[in-house]
Amino acid sequence: MHTFKHSFYFRLLLFFLFFTKSLVGQDSIGYESSSSDKKINFISKKIENSYRQGDEIHVAKNYEELASTYLQQNNPVKAEAYYQKALLIYTKLKLKEDKARVSRSIAKAQETQGKTSDAIKNYEAAKNETQDDSKNAINSNDANRLINSAYPAIQNSYSISNIKILKDKGDKEEVVDAYVQQAKSNIKQNNTDDALANYEEALNFTEKNSPEQLKIKDELSNLYLKTNNSEKAVEIKNQIISDAKKSNDVTTEIIQKQSLAKIYFSKNNNTKALLLLQESYNTALQNHNTIGAKKSLEALIKYFQNSHNTAKTIQLYNDFFNNLERLIKSDSSLMDSKLLATTEERINQLEKEKALQDELIEKKNTFNYLLLAAIILVITFLLVLIKSVYSVKHKNKKIALQSLRREMNPHFIFNSLNSINQFIGENNELEANKYLSSYSNLMRRIMENSNKDFISLNNEIELIKKYLDLEHLRFKEKFDYTISVDDKIDIETTLVPNMIIQPQLENAIWHGLRYKEEKGKLEIKFILKEKAIYIEINDDGIGLTKSKELKTLNQKSHLSRGLNNTIERIKLLNELYNKNIQLTILEKTEEGKQGTIIKILFPVIYKI
Repeated sequence: MHTFKHSFYFRLLLFFLFFTKSLVGQDSIGYESSSSDKKINFISKKIENSYRQGDEIHVAKNYEELASTYLQQNNPVKAEAYYQKALLIYTKLKLKEDKARVSRSIAKAQETQGKTSDAIKNYEAAKNETQDDSKNAINSNDANRLINSAYPAIQNSYSISNIKILKDKGDKEEVVDAYVQQAKSNIKQNNTDDALANYEEALNFTEKNSPEQLKIKDELSNLYLKTNNSEKAVEIKNQIISDAKKSNDVTTEIIQKQSLAKIYFSKNNNTKALLLLQESYNTALQNHNTIGAKKSLEALIKYFQNSHNTAKTIQLYNDFFNNLERLIKSDSSLMDSKLLATTEERINQLEKEKALQDELIEKKNTFNYLLLAAIILVITFLLVLIKSVYSVKHKNKKIALQSLRREMNPHFIFNSLNSINQFIGENNELEANKYLSSYSNLMRRIMENSNKDFISLNNEIELIKKYLDLEHLRFKEKFDYTISVDDKIDIETTLVPNMIIQPQLENAIWHGLRYKEEKGKLEIKFILKEKAIYIEINDDGIGLTKSKELKTLNQKSHLSRGLNNTIERIKLLNELYNKNIQLTILEKTEEGKQGTIIKILFPVIYKI
């Protein structure tokens, strides 16, 4: 009967143990507590919210926080997984210092798991990403420390170097890690005294009752056990239990009592061991800690089974199953663990959705880039086409301008040859020679400038003088001329339109002054007005109206063609060079005055 009952309870207990294990996901590791589960749930919800808001930086930072929490719970596998997720986001966002920090955290998680080669790579990656010299040195030291894992003495030198740098930086958490690394290196060298000293130094940089402090104290206790100093190990365990009671850390109290019970069992002090297990079991039941109760119950049943105390075993079964329903209903850690599993599942779904969204965005961006490239190609083609058309038009305008300028030359040459012919007809050989010499000189200068749209004012004045001197030889009884230039104008650097002034002088002489009975006067003025050159050609000839009355049909045609030529050339110059050259021809209307005023206006030009 007892055997059947015992077997039934045992099978039921196995079912319960399987149930709690599947619900929680894994046995309690290290010093995790319900508060840690709550913290993990809280961070997981923050990750979920950040994903929904599309805030990738906060997603990464929350991943880091979650990974750090798992690392404190001695769960480096999950810690590494979440650090890797944070690293992917920082890499995508090109945040180098964040990448360096997370790469170092990954290396530490990998080192805890014994993944030495991976840890070395990530320490080196952290070194390469950071711009901080001290961080660079720390990561380099850790990489070299792992590379020289077969040489504990060399490892020590790198740890000592890191401790000095980290103390200067005031980074307590990293200092603790460095001292623990140093202690573990001491243990490899069988240098127990230095290992104990380094663990004690590490404790000086930890917060009271923090997970780091509890973990180091536990390692310190285990080291004392290995050196057969069980009294010191028990002392440390009792100290941890006492501190846990003061801070109401039930989970730590339960775990440490279970651990202390093992020590007493090893010393054959079964009474104290059983008392501690019973206390941890009762505390777990009172505080609805299912995992703690399970572990204490397992240890008690194992002892009584080995002692063949079936009655006590059945009593424990009965007591446990009487409390089972209340325990499970009241154990918030089980619900926290279930909630965490649900939250993690939602995060995984959000990650998949984000990956799909990124893929769609990438495809959309690829299409947009291709579309943009096509648009740029079309625009480039149009620009080249427009430029070609503009270039052709520009060249056509230049050709037209040269053609119009050359058209002016034959008219001037024809008039000059008439003058020479007149001198010869009058048997005035000396004047004819003089005129021909001046004319050839003028023509040479005109030909030199024939391919230029603008020439210097100094050059233009010389040509005007040479031209007027020629005309004065023929019509010396008809007019005198004066040329005045504003002192503010630099005639060497200032440019004027080529062959625009001379035709106006020719018109003034041939169609105004030469018909005047008395001697006339021709004035040419160059004036600077508000960054513009103002040219005034003033004659006191017979004027436009009377000149038209005297002209033959052929002469009128010549006059109109010459004026139209000038207007057309000014239009082309304005289109080609955007200089806004203006020409105005006015007849004097004041009583007692006759003649014509020609005004040419254009901006000051120094360079074309």
